[in-house]
Amino acid sequence: MFGMVAAKVKMNANGAHTFLEIVQVRFGTGAHLLFMFYGYLCIMVVSGSLLLGGAATVNALTGMPIIAACFLLPVGIAVYVVVGGLRATFICDWAHTIILFVIIYVFAFRTYGTAAEIGSVSRMYDLLVLAAADTPVVGNEAGSYLTMKSNQGMVFGAATILSGFAGVFCDQGTSAIASHPESTTKAYMLGGLSWFAVPWAFASCLGLAARALVSNPNFPTYPNPLSASQTSAGLAAPAAAAALMGKNGAVAILLVVFMAVTSAASAELIGVSSLFSLYRTYFRPRASGEEIVRVSHYFICFWAVWMGCWATILNKASIDLGWLFYFQGVILSPAVIPIALTVSWRKLTRAGVFCGAIIGATLGMLAWMISCWKIYGVINITNLAEPYSAVCSGLTGLLFSGVITVGVSLLNPDDYDFQGTRAITMYEADVIEVDQSRLGDGTTTKAATDIEKGNVDVDGGSDGKHDTTLLEEERRQHQSLKAVFRRALWYSSVLTAIVVVIVPFPMFFSHYVFSRAFYTFWVSCTIIWVLMSGAFCIILPLRESRHEIAIIGKGALSLMWKQNNASQI
Repeated sequence: MFGMVAAKVKMNANGAHTFLEIVQVRFGTGAHLLFMFYGYLCIMVVSGSLLLGGAATVNALTGMPIIAACFLLPVGIAVYVVVGGLRATFICDWAHTIILFVIIYVFAFRTYGTAAEIGSVSRMYDLLVLAAADTPVVGNEAGSYLTMKSNQGMVFGAATILSGFAGVFCDQGTSAIASHPESTTKAYMLGGLSWFAVPWAFASCLGLAARALVSNPNFPTYPNPLSASQTSAGLAAPAAAAALMGKNGAVAILLVVFMAVTSAASAELIGVSSLFSLYRTYFRPRASGEEIVRVSHYFICFWAVWMGCWATILNKASIDLGWLFYFQGVILSPAVIPIALTVSWRKLTRAGVFCGAIIGATLGMLAWMISCWKIYGVINITNLAEPYSAVCSGLTGLLFSGVITVGVSLLNPDDYDFQGTRAITMYEADVIEVDQSRLGDGTTTKAATDIEKGNVDVDGGSDGKHDTTLLEEERRQHQSLKAVFRRALWYSSVLTAIVVVIVPFPMFFSHYVFSRAFYTFWVSCTIIWVLMSGAFCIILPLRESRHEIAIIGKGALSLMWKQNNASQI
């Protein structure tokens, strides 16, 4: 769904670095500070989740103290983020993705092909039937692990959607802003489809294997299943990997965790490095680009250390990955709709933004406490992260913030033309430059200044030849992005309907338990999807960057040839 918002960002604020800049230009200081709070709160929650999950896995597989892992992971990541910036994170993400998919393929084919413990889809089916007979799942049809009729699963799915919305919309959107306008939505569509294969494949392979192999002597906790706290800490996959592949499986999971944590944490560090939204606005309005970059690097180093401290605090408070997963939807969902409407709805008002976000958050917190008390009997840390109380709170915050934001705005609607947000420009070094892809090679400094100040008349007014060229280019790009948004709306709606409604709901309400044949079909779809996702993520970036790679390769070979000739002389 964020693909639609990403298209609107490129359409209405192509020069922005983060959504905070857009909020500031449109609604001023108060809203800017409010959403800055949500932005940094999101980074803290996500950073805590990454480090707690990663540290718990490293501790379980290697024995490294959790606190040591909490500090070593972010400090190492900060080094290459400071040195390479956003480009380095993109390159590292691609390299890490290759390793991730290779390991997923190994686990998939090992689980369903060569492992003596399982080795086939039919054997996995039999083991899961036996597991349901020994330990039936409360709330599942016939206690089975092979059904979509799962009350807990339905609630968990709702919590996942809420947490996902909150995490995506409240994060700083650096990748959406850094991407080329026409490729933004396509990237999010393919990225979403490819991402979906990763948890699906892990769940179908290692998740089910962790349940099926409990009675196997190779299972780490044999003869007992994993405890609730171990499962919540994300240790099901490491346990299954160790049972299936021994030390090799543990090493593979350790590598996957490292790749995933470094990629995601580097994105969070890039998010906090966009400090000029705070630094340049409130402390040094005339700060040069060089100074902003330097301060951003300082802040990255500080935040890396703070991430370790924050994860340590959470660990000592007995808060784990599962708790933060539910908490993310609770605390951040009230900001989702106001953020989305800020870049997409011209009638949105400052009052609507404030009322929606603040009242929605207040009602969400009340729903969290009341539902926890009414459903579980007592309010404590453990019960607050139970799925029913988390979903009640997240839904309340999301829906009421949306209704209040729209309702208050319609009482006295604005008619914003987005010219102020379109005038936001990228700041490079000591000068303000407008992206040359937008201006064309012949655009003058005056035209750039006019765009920055919002002096260009989009209705057709022109001060000269260059302004006319600029306006024509802006109109062409705007129409192109409108088409991109329409495609994003169509694709997002169809895919969301399929994944969220069409596939799960009929199987849920029919109380269907998978037959052996249907389970085989299900696993086949999983493997095919993850193979296609790997092809998208590994091959497409190379294809789309082939010209740039060729230029870099030719330059490197030319430099090597010149150096070789110079040494011979």
